[in-house]
Amino acid sequence: MRSRLDVLRLPAFRVFVAGYATSALGTLMAGVALAFAVLDSGGSPTTLSYVLAARIVPMVAVLPFAGVLGDRFPRRLVMLWADVLRAATQAAIAVLFFTTTTPHIGLLLTLAALGGLGEAVFRPSFDGLVPQLVPDDRRHEANTFLGLVRSTATVAGPALAGLLVVLTDPATVLLIDALTYVPSILALLWIRVPDPDPAARTSMLREMRAGWRQFASLPWLWTITLQFTLFNLLLWAPYLVLGPVSADLFYGGAGAWAAITAAYGAGAIVGGLTVLGWKPARPLLVATAATILWAAPSAALAVRAPLLVVCAGGLVAGIVSAVFGTLWMTAIHQRVPADAMSRVNSYVVFGSFSVGPIGLALAGPAAASTSITTVLLIGVAWQVISGLTLLGVPAIRHFRHVSPARAEPERTTANA
Repeated sequence: MRSRLDVLRLPAFRVFVAGYATSALGTLMAGVALAFAVLDSGGSPTTLSYVLAARIVPMVAVLPFAGVLGDRFPRRLVMLWADVLRAATQAAIAVLFFTTTTPHIGLLLTLAALGGLGEAVFRPSFDGLVPQLVPDDRRHEANTFLGLVRSTATVAGPALAGLLVVLTDPATVLLIDALTYVPSILALLWIRVPDPDPAARTSMLREMRAGWRQFASLPWLWTITLQFTLFNLLLWAPYLVLGPVSADLFYGGAGAWAAITAAYGAGAIVGGLTVLGWKPARPLLVATAATILWAAPSAALAVRAPLLVVCAGGLVAGIVSAVFGTLWMTAIHQRVPADAMSRVNSYVVFGSFSVGPIGLALAGPAAASTSITTVLLIGVAWQVISGLTLLGVPAIRHFRHVSPARAEPERTTANA
């Protein structure tokens, strides 16, 4: 285990992880706090949907542009200013709920949109900065460890937020979230990595097109991204909407959904520990095969299996999320040129999440016009069929892990 954690001996990565861990915990606390803040101030579930959409839609819309920023300018500075924006907007939302009984919906939506903008700017640069902080032979461990941080925050963040909401109030929790960005900002100020060469810059539109050409030139990359576009539309968005509804109707309420969610987070931690020192010869084949099991909790809910079985499905899906995430990001870091990393990752994230809000909006009405079981089983069928289909794609089937000394980025015209 010690050798698997040697990546933490790198000072820059250790400081970066410490800052990221606190901000990730705060971000996952904020989701619970914001929901209760809106509802406690008299907002309806529809109002809450608008607030959540106001954060997601701008985040998706600006991702390709954000990817250009991450390759064009120093990534740590792009992330730093994104954290400043996220901290400021969360603090402003907290103040809004502290000072008004019923916040103005227009102002609340604007602040939520600005927070989503900060998230969009942060993400592509984050994915590009990690390879700059660790040597090639430690990127697998670095991605695994960051996955463990996210998984732990997924479990601890909502639980801590729920406790603090009971002991204090939602606005206080939102203010705490704003403060959790401070360690991340300090970490980004401290670390030093090489900056892009200003002489290599072209127009932003040209760099965006070059990033697209790099993304489109890698069949293994865009086919899996396409799978996850429809994964979020057909499987995961309905699960996130109809999971709580099923828990309320068939399993006794919010406590059941909390147990399912906690099982997913626990599975992600188990999966992260499992993949920590595991480097399969055909990583994308393993990762793609594993994604089929992401449908486990939806399948269990669709047939109204006992709660213990649904939780087991959540545990399996959590393990899959960690295994897939580590192998996927390591493949990207190994095969995508460093100077195009943020742009390419922006297209991956944009493609994966672009239609997710549509899935969230349609899941409820679709279930009302058919049934919860029908909507969930459509997602399960998609995940099984798409996973089996991708296993036959040569670019995925023949993708092999190579040692860092032999790894060659699959460069096309990213700097054209």
